[in-house]
Amino acid sequence: MKIAGASQNMDEFDGLSWPIEKLAEAVAIVARRNGIASSLLPAFVAANNLNLDSEGSLERWIESLARRVGLEAEAVELQYMEMETFVSRIGPALLRLPGKCHPRFLVVLGGKRRKILVLSPDLSVRKVDAALISGTLCRELESPLAGEVTRLLIEVGISKRRFAKARKALLSEQLGQKPITGCWLLRFSPGRSFWQQARLSKLPQQLVMIFALHLCQYLIAIGAWWIIGEAAFGGRLNDGWLLAWALLLVTAIPFQLMAVWSEGIFSIGIGSLLKQRLLYGALRIEPEKIRRQSSGQFLSQISEASAVEALSLKGGFLGLSAIAELMIAMMVLATGANSGLFLFLLSSWIILTLLLTGRYFRRRRMWTLSRLRMTGDLTERMIGHRTRLAQEARAQWHAGEDQVLEDYLEQSTAMDRLMVKQSLLQRGWIVLGLVGVSHTIISHVATPAQMALSLGGILLAGRGLGKLIASISALSSAIIAWQQVSGLFRAAANPEEMGLSIPRSCNSQQQPIAGRTILKASDVVFRYRGEGLPVLSGCNLQIHGGDRLLLEGASGCGKSTLASILAGLRKPESGLLLLDGLDLQTWGTLKWRERVILVPQFHENHVFTGTFAYNLLMGRDWPPKAEDFDEAEAICDELGLSGLLNRMPSGLMQIVGETGWQLSHGERSRLYLARALLQESDLMILDESFAALDAEILQQCLRCVLKRAKSLLVIAHP
Repeated sequence: MKIAGASQNMDEFDGLSWPIEKLAEAVAIVARRNGIASSLLPAFVAANNLNLDSEGSLERWIESLARRVGLEAEAVELQYMEMETFVSRIGPALLRLPGKCHPRFLVVLGGKRRKILVLSPDLSVRKVDAALISGTLCRELESPLAGEVTRLLIEVGISKRRFAKARKALLSEQLGQKPITGCWLLRFSPGRSFWQQARLSKLPQQLVMIFALHLCQYLIAIGAWWIIGEAAFGGRLNDGWLLAWALLLVTAIPFQLMAVWSEGIFSIGIGSLLKQRLLYGALRIEPEKIRRQSSGQFLSQISEASAVEALSLKGGFLGLSAIAELMIAMMVLATGANSGLFLFLLSSWIILTLLLTGRYFRRRRMWTLSRLRMTGDLTERMIGHRTRLAQEARAQWHAGEDQVLEDYLEQSTAMDRLMVKQSLLQRGWIVLGLVGVSHTIISHVATPAQMALSLGGILLAGRGLGKLIASISALSSAIIAWQQVSGLFRAAANPEEMGLSIPRSCNSQQQPIAGRTILKASDVVFRYRGEGLPVLSGCNLQIHGGDRLLLEGASGCGKSTLASILAGLRKPESGLLLLDGLDLQTWGTLKWRERVILVPQFHENHVFTGTFAYNLLMGRDWPPKAEDFDEAEAICDELGLSGLLNRMPSGLMQIVGETGWQLSHGERSRLYLARALLQESDLMILDESFAALDAEILQQCLRCVLKRAKSLLVIAHP
């Protein structure tokens, strides 16, 4: 479909645009076109109750919709000047058409130069001019200035040929920095199948291309040396043969450049996928696993994560090159003198190399574990240095360090010896091959051409063996590093309870909360280990709207565990837990945690490096609006933080955290309270949140919390 001119009426898109009621079907079709078997619940299809006046509500609904079918939807805010470039390169994506009372969307599958592939409601794929789409999306922004700009250009006598370009330049000058919303990029969730993501990114094809380019490069090189050898042994070495030899060598240069370029593209692609997957897994790892790991173990995972990518790519590329060289070497040896003998020797030497690298793998693994253990021990000692100085006797400060270092040196020595043996394998093959060639020369059983081929094959096999040894060493290190970070990779695939993802405007949160049963727990049982005693057994609790409850108990009796279960951070072993009559699986973890907010104990909460406003408003829509800042300032004033804001040079925009303004324990506690209150949840759970406050500030904070919290559960010691 081709529609000329950006000034056409937007009604021409009616045959291509999707109404919001069918947007779920469109996103599911996009997912299926990308290899994701998707199905939707009826809750997604009916968007009649969605609050369309709230851009944040629409964004959340689209993001939930995309997650439901295995995609991610990222809302993008663009500047006017970059809209046309953006539209020509996007896909898949959703574009909301402006000027419609009832929202309609274009479903973009991809873009190529000036043509965009758009999925129509009749499931056909149409081509649309990118300029037309960008002009339509910018129409509302241009309309106040369009008439004036047109009159100006007519008055100055701009020719028709240059009119559109001049109009675009003037509008870009006036509107260049203006934001345009209503665009969502659709992409794979990092938790999906890694192989599927690599396949859709066309990484396997790139890998095959890399191998083919290396193979062509070697074949051209062999052909070049065959020409020079044939000419030399045939007595025909003249300018023509030398020119043919030189031309073949020059021909190999583009193949080599293309191979290097392809390797770079492949490295960027596979590295991006791997890093996204590991980061996504780090955000999805279960809290209990995090609590059982030390800072040193986390540091080890970070260091090994970078090694996985670098070593695997290095080993993979060397391995491809080694396989290609060894294959060609066997082909060359098969045409030379004593071909059977040399092929048998090369095969035996390759097997010997693989056996020795197996021993190297075991030694490398023991050395890596020793190194990580030493690194973790050093990290823990540095973190607890002040405690050690205060509590440990001076004679015990370095206890155990010599033993750890001795173990590391022992493992390093054993591994270095194996590396020396590996390095001798390549030289040993060259010596063995030369001995075989010498025997052939003495016995006079081959022609000079065959002798030359055998010698060339031996040298090429020696280079291939060197690359094979380096490749296996790098891949062994990558496998060992992978064993340290594989937990993060697997955590990314943990199924997330999406629930129905009911739009915020049509769930019970909009109903009157007073007196309504918010949360109900019946016969809840929880234990940390399958074989351990239960921390909670037969626990029953019912919270109504407007309740103000105090939960007291001795340390270790399970108060914080119950709070984390009620907030959806832990799952009970058995029992029933309902939020407004629906369980966690129905609501989904994200929606559950929107409605039940937990302020954990002081040592489990955090002030992130960033502005004070970011730490306050991180639970609300981002970027914040003016009313969000006003409400944040009001709550800070009620919690007694106005003095702190007045002292900070930048007020709410002051950088706080590790590298910024340092907050006291009491100020941090009130920051945590303000952060929770600003999320406006149905139920707020405070786990010993007043412990760091003096009596006067405590009363002030308590009044603020009682005033603003819809329902409240406070956990405290007796």
